Amino acid sequence: MVIITKSSFPPSSANEIGKRFTELPALPDYITMRGPFVRGSAGEGVQVTAIYECDNSKLAEAVEHVSNRMVPYFGVTGFKYSVDTWLEAIEALKMIGLG
Repeated sequence: MVIITKSSFPPSSANEIGKRFTELPALPDYITMRGPFVRGSAGEGVQVTAIYECDNSKLAEAVEHVSNRMVPYFGVTGFKYSVDTWLEAIEALKMIGLG
């Protein structure tokens, strides 16, 4: 499983988002982050995606930790986010008896 965060904000909030990002504490050793990946889109503002990987035995702790990483952005004008867990295909197949 992986945890995927997606966030967006208007370009006018980019400096404040960047400042808060640089102040985030380091991730615990049991979480590996890929990204964040950033793109700008006319009409949609700035969009950011990050992928967090951890051992399944630490998933609950990792989801809590990653969710808490969004809190420093609360109050930034136009900031929106989601935190979701995604299954690898083999994990999903196991759930339906095919793996």
